[in-house]
Amino acid sequence: MQASTFTVKGNIAVEVQNRRVLPDFAEIRKTSTSARNQCLKNRGTFCRLKLGSVAMGAELARARTSVESVFRSSLKARSIRAQASEDIEDAAFSATTQGKSSGTVLPYVGVACLGAILFGYHLGAVNGALEYLAVDLGIAENTVLQGWVVSTTLAGATLGSFTGGTLAHKFGRTRTFQLDAIPLAVGAFLCATAQSVQTMIFGRLLAGIGIGISSALVPLYISEISPTEIRGALGSVNQLFICIGILAALVAGLPLAGNPLWWRTMFGIAIIPSVLMALGMGFCPESPRWLFQQGKLPEAEKAVKTLYGKERVAEVMYDLRSGSQGSAEQEAGWLDLFSSRYWKVVSVGAALFLFQQLAGINAVVYYSTSVFRSAGIASDVAASALVGASNVFGTLIASSLMDKQGRKSLLITSFSGMAASMLLLSLSFTWKVLGPYSGPLAVIGTVLYVLSFSLGAGPVPALLLPEIFPSRIRAKAVALSLGMHWVSNFVIGLYFLSVVNKFGISSVYLGFATVCLLAVLYIAGNVVETKGRSLEEIELALNLNAAT
Repeated sequence: MQASTFTVKGNIAVEVQNRRVLPDFAEIRKTSTSARNQCLKNRGTFCRLKLGSVAMGAELARARTSVESVFRSSLKARSIRAQASEDIEDAAFSATTQGKSSGTVLPYVGVACLGAILFGYHLGAVNGALEYLAVDLGIAENTVLQGWVVSTTLAGATLGSFTGGTLAHKFGRTRTFQLDAIPLAVGAFLCATAQSVQTMIFGRLLAGIGIGISSALVPLYISEISPTEIRGALGSVNQLFICIGILAALVAGLPLAGNPLWWRTMFGIAIIPSVLMALGMGFCPESPRWLFQQGKLPEAEKAVKTLYGKERVAEVMYDLRSGSQGSAEQEAGWLDLFSSRYWKVVSVGAALFLFQQLAGINAVVYYSTSVFRSAGIASDVAASALVGASNVFGTLIASSLMDKQGRKSLLITSFSGMAASMLLLSLSFTWKVLGPYSGPLAVIGTVLYVLSFSLGAGPVPALLLPEIFPSRIRAKAVALSLGMHWVSNFVIGLYFLSVVNKFGISSVYLGFATVCLLAVLYIAGNVVETKGRSLEEIELALNLNAAT
């Protein structure tokens, strides 16, 4: 709210300066603010309220008298505007002096992140279990069906990401979480009990639909309930819990070597967080922004009170009303996303996820095992654990920097580091001078790449998209961008090995480095910084830019 207060002050100064009465109003502001601060020190909240109204009224009256003879024809309108702005400032000041909010969003973010854990777990579980389930289901010699078991989840995720936005708008965020638990739990159950490859593929498809919905829903819900000052840190928690889900799948697969049928238990474990998410969302407040858009103001105020405490209800509701001014329109349709009004911001969201996938993260993870073996690390589990630990460590750093350094700077730093790491990987495979050190250099390049990815390219797109999209298109635009993520993920997975066989892994890594550099240039010219600004402030600023 402090930023909002300064914005109001700046607007007053500019408007009054244009009318050549800046000295009078500046003096009023200086006098009243000094008196108000002194009173706060001496007599507390009651004194502040009393002096804030009496002193400000007296000073404004003297100012009106001193300039009335010269500017009589226009003074009344000016005074009304200045007084209204002062009232807003007083309200903002009052809100900022209340202290910390009595509410907390952390438990509700934690429940939402169960969806992120399931996202990572379902993606990671099949990697360790594929060899064993293939033997059990009789497809050990059929690599095509094994490919379907893996890739069906990506196809389902693509479908789920497009439907998640529509469901979130129609039923609300918390109800959609509960609906999402159905395909997640049923899909896990079918995979755990499958006696045929057809049942396994159908279960993977349902699980894919579930993680597709959650991939769009989790960052959307977190961004809409998080306080502005920590929204970046909480938003990056989504990526952190995806990494934790992948690590959990790795740990869950450890007993496979001694018990080949353990793969069924691995998939069955995913039922537990699905049920917990459905039950937990029954106690979580709905997004105040969604409730406000639906015209459910009493419910929105109740949600704000639960999330931030009763002392911030007036402030947050004022922000919601301010953000809705001039944009009180019905929910946009899918075709509206491609209109000239929204296409630029929508294209930014889609491009960020496209760059994320084309930058080669899946290729690096896929080849990490062979890279570590070349360095003498023969254990696949150790290799996967090192990559996963690097991802978690980098995401933790990103969480601490998100609200300090900003989203845009982290993206630029991340893609720059990824480009350098890809270049190192490419040279380690081709440059003969580095031959004796190729193994260690490849390991260093892989770890640095994963660290760089987790600093920005991994967590920032999912956080940034709900921030830059206007409320009218937010749910559908996030779904469209996540759809781009899953489609590109599927296509890269489908053709990656063919491209490697044709051009060689070194050339492919060099191509990934080029993509990372292009991403840096694109981000520098098209991505806006959202650090420290409420969703309503961002929307108003983007609407103003679009209008000009």
